[in-house]
Amino acid sequence: MFYPYGFYRFDPTMIVLIPAIILTLYAQGKVKSSFAKYLKVPTLRGYTGADVARRLLDQNGLRDIPIELASGHLSDHYDPRNRVLRLSPEVYRSSSIASVSVAAHEVGHAIQHANGYVPLSFRNMIFPVARFGSSAAWLFIIAGLLVPSLGGLMDIGIILFGTAVLFQLITLPVEFNASSRALRLLDSNGFISAEEEYGAKKVLRAAALTYVAAMATGVAQLVRLILIRNRRD
Repeated sequence: MFYPYGFYRFDPTMIVLIPAIILTLYAQGKVKSSFAKYLKVPTLRGYTGADVARRLLDQNGLRDIPIELASGHLSDHYDPRNRVLRLSPEVYRSSSIASVSVAAHEVGHAIQHANGYVPLSFRNMIFPVARFGSSAAWLFIIAGLLVPSLGGLMDIGIILFGTAVLFQLITLPVEFNASSRALRLLDSNGFISAEEEYGAKKVLRAAALTYVAAMATGVAQLVRLILIRNRRD
């Protein structure tokens, strides 16, 4: 009798996901611990995350970009569609090493957008396709597994899921570049001292690791789906 892999019995292809799952758990723990640690360490200059973001935006000719207080923990982001920079309460109000580092990172994204940074432009362009692909892919995959005669549906699902993985892959250089910009901006403007730079790097590297883990998980899942498809055939 045909059993869709992963539905009624142990699926050996799940082994492919184990390293990515371990990396994800490690990355999540690392970013939480690093942010919590350096959130307690104030900078000598005493500027809050909102202060740093405002000064850096103005300095780079982005005075028209507002800074809004976002809700939720680590919800910081730059919204390219509405050209708004949103900071979580702990980043917006705090003058800690973690806060100014995250704020400068988000400013890095705003500068990327203003300068037409190619990877960011490409990521924004494929975002609608990737969002649709990540949500619709499983409908086609499950349908293809449940009804083998409609195996072509699974192929469509794998292609759709691949667009989401591509989005995650393109996200890596975007995030790494924003972090590099953040460190340069913080250092060149004297927002952090040489001693504080170590903590800023720790926070930003931990955050970047979460994107690496997300990409690794996406790639592993894509490989797993291809293995399932090949074994089914």
